[in-house]
Amino acid sequence: MANSARWNSQTRASHGSEANPRLVLASSSLRSRVILATELHPKRRAECRLEHVSYHADYTIPLPEGHAFPMGKYTALYEILVAESLVGAWNLHEPKECSWETLALAHDEAYLAKLRDGTLTRDEQRRIGMEWSPQLVRRARLAVQGTIDAARAALSNRGRIAANLAGGTHHAMRDTGEGYCTLNDVAVAARWLQREGLVRRVLVVDLDVHHGNGTASIFAGDPSVFTFSMHGERNFPLKKPPSSLDVPLEDGLEDDAYIATLAQHLPIAVARANADVVFYLAGVDVAKGDRFGRLALTERGIAARDSMVLELLWKRGGLPTCMLLSGGYALGEDGKTSSERTAERHAIAHRVAAQLRNA
Repeated sequence: MANSARWNSQTRASHGSEANPRLVLASSSLRSRVILATELHPKRRAECRLEHVSYHADYTIPLPEGHAFPMGKYTALYEILVAESLVGAWNLHEPKECSWETLALAHDEAYLAKLRDGTLTRDEQRRIGMEWSPQLVRRARLAVQGTIDAARAALSNRGRIAANLAGGTHHAMRDTGEGYCTLNDVAVAARWLQREGLVRRVLVVDLDVHHGNGTASIFAGDPSVFTFSMHGERNFPLKKPPSSLDVPLEDGLEDDAYIATLAQHLPIAVARANADVVFYLAGVDVAKGDRFGRLALTERGIAARDSMVLELLWKRGGLPTCMLLSGGYALGEDGKTSSERTAERHAIAHRVAAQLRNA
């Protein structure tokens, strides 16, 4: 029913006692005003910037007119963050294309060969939702390396948080792409960090409205990677392989019920994961009116969500955190395109991070 959340009764019964009360945030702390970086004194503004933000102009590629994916959101988000002094020469890092060898840490060689050689079938391209092109493959490889670079930076910089202005492509599986996701950047990055001996255990906090089926399937049976997905129960994908912790939500869920549900389950995921690094998929397709979302969060609710996650994981918990975009499909309104409105919602997490760094 609307405005209520449901979860698997087995999950609630088996994990409900594991929450650490010290990790549960008071709801009052989520009501704080989210500021723009431009409102800060220049000295304080410099203090609030993330130390590493991955971005490449080729994250954006041409799509056919009328395509449902808001490809322009990457450039639009970059421009917003530059205008608000949250991104600039001081923290911007341009990734190179991820090597095929590294991609094979999480993807089958046969699938990678099809991407490399342009031999995906029509059905495989239809499943991804985009036609194969050299630009599509380059874009996907750049985004994966952007996530690797950001995760490595979060582990090494003083701020312990970094971001990629792309990524969170959680539908890509080991042997196929799906749902606008060509390669699974989180899976590759997690395996790379483990291979390099930088981390042993990984936590994926996936708050995109769609279940992270690709990530869940890649890490199935692997206790070193804890996957937490809070998603629309009746939304895409139809088949949802189990994550380490799944919290399915009813259509129409609004701010207060969503935040209460997250406050109940996120501390459980953190405690059980015992992770060395966190990937936070800050999808904004949870917003009311999103083309593919079916939930009903306001932008204030999205800010409250991001504040809870970043305060718990990073500000208070001290966990190195890599922040990723994931999904968002806002409708165009008020003279702005779908890409522009989606980018405005993606910017919320960056403003929240700036506010927490400045606190």
